[in-house]
Amino acid sequence: MEYGHLFECGMLVCFGFSWPLNVIKAYRARTAKGTSLAFIFLIITGYVAGITAKLINHQINYVLAVYFINLAIVMLNVFVYIRNKRLDKKNGLVKTVTENRESKENMEDNMNYTYSLDELINPVSHSKEEKNAVILLGAGSDKKIPVQALGKEFKFNFKIYNKSSEAFSLTNALSYVNENIAPLSPEGLLIHLSESDISLCINDSEKFDSLYLELIERIKKINKKCRIALVSVANPKGEKTVSVVNRHIKAIAEAEKCSYVNLDNVKLWNPESTKAAVEFAHNMGLNTRKPLSDVAEILYSYEYHTASEQHTTTSVAG
Repeated sequence: MEYGHLFECGMLVCFGFSWPLNVIKAYRARTAKGTSLAFIFLIITGYVAGITAKLINHQINYVLAVYFINLAIVMLNVFVYIRNKRLDKKNGLVKTVTENRESKENMEDNMNYTYSLDELINPVSHSKEEKNAVILLGAGSDKKIPVQALGKEFKFNFKIYNKSSEAFSLTNALSYVNENIAPLSPEGLLIHLSESDISLCINDSEKFDSLYLELIERIKKINKKCRIALVSVANPKGEKTVSVVNRHIKAIAEAEKCSYVNLDNVKLWNPESTKAAVEFAHNMGLNTRKPLSDVAEILYSYEYHTASEQHTTTSVAG
């Protein structure tokens, strides 16, 4: 027995094991949403290439049989995708007819109903907020980040809420956390300080460190398993005072074994590549817990690009 063939066979079995589960999951879902046909054809192309190589090298053995089995199972995903696409089209027609009918019936009522900007950005949910979620706790423009919409777009496998407040700072952090965060007992927390804390750090660094450490200690008492990520203060102009604050934040993160997110890298972050990786994991049936650094990358990339677009629009208009 050639051990090389045996290990190759083991590799194929490991790669192919998730595809039967993916077929069953897609069949039961009855929708093609979230499934990438291009990704499936890429896998099929890879197996065809492997089979061709075996035939060219005259390696007709049990490993070749495994290639054909994997290829057949992946091909089933194509047929399920086509079936689900037809169901999506059928359901879409039914939904359109229903929505048009309801729209006509309720037009008069809808004309008198308006939404505030905050409701459009972060819709108010009438359902009760769940515990063990991931929470964004920031200040200022952080309040406008549509975390739930981004969580849905990037297929977060956890609940996420935006509990940011324009008035949030280290001086009122404990009372704010006790009132708004403690009842939710979050399993993950992203903390982003306000600009008002910059002057606190510069004028009284000991008080800054003390208040930050007290905040982290309080969070750990709420949920000792809570993952915590400390987000730096954005410093696009490279100001020395902001750099000093960020050094303090990074030192606290390292001392308290928290993640540190450096917003100086926001220009380099690419949410689309992150989305591609998420799609790959989703299609393979993987359900791993997303690191807070990845969550921060998605949320603050959105904030950065939104701010850039607004600035460009204002400059053109001016």
